[in-house]
Amino acid sequence: MKRNSAAFLRDEYQELVKNGFDWKIRELQGPSSPRCIVDGKEMIMLCSNNYLNLSNHPKLIKASIEATKTHGAGSGSVRAIAGTMDLHFKLEEAIARFKKTEAALYYQTGFATNAGLIPQLAPEKNDLIISDELNHGSIIDGVRLSKSQRAVYSHCDMGELEKVLQKAETTNPRRILIITDGVFSMDGDISPMDEIVKIAGEFGAMTYVDDCHGEGVIGKEGRGIGAHFHIEGKIDVEMGTFSKAFGVVGGMIAGSRDLVNFALNKSRTWLLSGSAPPATTAACKAAIEVLETEPQHVETLWKNVNYFKKELISMGFDTGNSQTAITPVIVGESHKAKALSDALIVNGIFALPIVFPMVARDKARIRTMMNAGLTQKHLGTALEQFEKQGKKLKIV
Repeated sequence: MKRNSAAFLRDEYQELVKNGFDWKIRELQGPSSPRCIVDGKEMIMLCSNNYLNLSNHPKLIKASIEATKTHGAGSGSVRAIAGTMDLHFKLEEAIARFKKTEAALYYQTGFATNAGLIPQLAPEKNDLIISDELNHGSIIDGVRLSKSQRAVYSHCDMGELEKVLQKAETTNPRRILIITDGVFSMDGDISPMDEIVKIAGEFGAMTYVDDCHGEGVIGKEGRGIGAHFHIEGKIDVEMGTFSKAFGVVGGMIAGSRDLVNFALNKSRTWLLSGSAPPATTAACKAAIEVLETEPQHVETLWKNVNYFKKELISMGFDTGNSQTAITPVIVGESHKAKALSDALIVNGIFALPIVFPMVARDKARIRTMMNAGLTQKHLGTALEQFEKQGKKLKIV
């Protein structure tokens, strides 16, 4: 019998649909703004990572246009050969200044940063990578690319992390790398990075934090988890992204000059990918400058976060352990989360469901993401629909 080598594609997709685990792609027709057009309908945006609404800031738009006029549409090469422009160096100087570190390096995406750097930091069989159980998929894939030993500790459980390190002393790994999200993308809680740094120091381990959802959100002036815990300069690798609070796209690392020299020589995702175009590079630098000079964006974001979260909880919704601009509305079963999302969208609220395998099977949710550009009127309208549709579906 002739084998149909690709038959599994449709079969597995249909199984996802049956279980409510599939994604329906929506079309954003215009900018990612507080009021946006999705699939031809005007909606209030509640699922974008554009926390500070900087993707629409005139300074970023102007910087993009000017860089395109002076430097062209693309770089023409990878960074290591002929693709490093003066704009890239200026951006990296701005990142290091913002993060208060010795040096910084810009990557094409946050995913490329984790996938390219993690396996190089602990590549050998006698190395050990220790990871929080709820770390982002890009961290998980980065770890999988390494030949190292691996250990996982229960979410934010510092006692268990310490036990893993004590056990490791019996095998004496060549290198130990502890890696964690700063802000966890599905629950919005914050890793106890101050405790992790302290424990790592006792055992001679490196620390690596993926602060993609913390940059521009937590810490003084939105400088991230190092500033939040007052441990700036004590984390070995601070990794972040420009695709969330900064409103553009791209990954970054900040730390010592030794870290940057190591990374740009070892990370194949950096070495073998075309460099960011001038418009993107210039917009990223402009975003940092806006955050440094216009702190009201972060202040407004937190005002919205606190109000929205408080009102959802008062209605009886389960928002989990969120401490940040990520506020999950946990409903349990996947089909129920999809039904709530569909009802919200019909009524002009763009809020999408997150289902298994991105979260546990019984923890499906609507993941709301706050934005500094949302007004009290926007939030009031959204909250009214959450309460109305939540009652209809017997969630509250």
